[in-house]
Amino acid sequence: MTTTIVPQLQATQRAAAQVRRLSATQKADLLAHLADLLLANQAHIRAENQKDMDLMADRSDGTGDPKKDRLFLNQKRIEDLAQSLRDVAKLPDPSGQVVFERTTEQGLQLKKMLVPMGVVGVIYESRPNVTVDVAALCLRSGNACVLKGGKEADFSNRCLVNFIHQALDAFGVDKNAVLLLPTDRQFVNELLTATRYVDLIIPRGSDALIQFVRKNSLIPTIETGAGVCHGYVEASAHLAQARDMVVNARVSRPSVCNSMDCVLIDRAVAADFLPMLKEDFIKWNVEVFADEEAYPVFEQMQYPLLQHAQPQDFGREFLDYKIAVKIVSDIEEALLHIQAYSSRHSEAIYSTNQTLIDRFLAEVDTAAVYANASTRFTDGAVFGLGAEIGISTQKLHARGPFALEKLVTEKWVVVGSGQVRW
Repeated sequence: MTTTIVPQLQATQRAAAQVRRLSATQKADLLAHLADLLLANQAHIRAENQKDMDLMADRSDGTGDPKKDRLFLNQKRIEDLAQSLRDVAKLPDPSGQVVFERTTEQGLQLKKMLVPMGVVGVIYESRPNVTVDVAALCLRSGNACVLKGGKEADFSNRCLVNFIHQALDAFGVDKNAVLLLPTDRQFVNELLTATRYVDLIIPRGSDALIQFVRKNSLIPTIETGAGVCHGYVEASAHLAQARDMVVNARVSRPSVCNSMDCVLIDRAVAADFLPMLKEDFIKWNVEVFADEEAYPVFEQMQYPLLQHAQPQDFGREFLDYKIAVKIVSDIEEALLHIQAYSSRHSEAIYSTNQTLIDRFLAEVDTAAVYANASTRFTDGAVFGLGAEIGISTQKLHARGPFALEKLVTEKWVVVGSGQVRW
């Protein structure tokens, strides 16, 4: 029985040097080979994933559990993973780039280069796609990685890492370059304090997980925050278009962080707009948590899944077919509400008033801000980044989709010809 992960972390740190030695072409070819392996072994991957799905069903019926959707791998999702690997392989290698160069008065030749972080640790929950995305991004940028997945996806993760190890072996790289830790929670604290072996920690999952890592990690941490996203339907909005964007942002995939949790409606159009949501919301069984002013409107139209919104429903990431609804007097009140409750992930305004659109885009403090589009587009692949480890909601080093170009740091290279300084 494993009692410490230190030997494994040491092995990963050593393997990181082998990854750094790979050329850009070799790293791209490695990812393409991994994509082929995933496609060739879809049946096996789906069978292992089904074991995880069965265990989740044994623990509960899974109804309304967002982890069920995040856990599931079908043919399309496996094909998407393979395509994501190919997309990352095509991206420019961020490591090795010279971003500054000069010669000093003393004749020293200076270069500031982008280099791999080293060993990146990622702690995540029931998302087996993260296993492949993280490995791809880390390997392409010259890093090794330590993966701490949740027990819900253990069969899926071990299966996927097995194919990652096969790809590494085919290119002569120590398989410890991608390390999957045991699911036991006892190893989380050991990982978070392994400052000699791990260079960066990225938590991806629930707010509780993220806050735990923030409070307990001795290693620099990139916070991929929860997605409490808002949409503001301003008085001049094209209402039919706004309805489509609100519905899409809530129901297209409610278990992901870029889905909308709260819609704010200008009082001037609330009576017209709210009834427009009824048909689609009923179709998708969306439970509405309405404020005091919106509640009577839904009640009058006999909306079946209606709750009085409580204070805690605003600022809540539902991760389900649920949405908070609030009527506001104008953009001032909308901005104040967003400032108070946003997780600084993604926010949107639906309007035809360019002055108000410009103000919203300038004043909302968030990783991604939208005018007349669904918040569901906040995604590394959609933004042309190939894949992402998560959406960073902090401001230092990286903000928004945390992808390939952020998995590097800087190194000064100084070449002299015998110079000394007294």
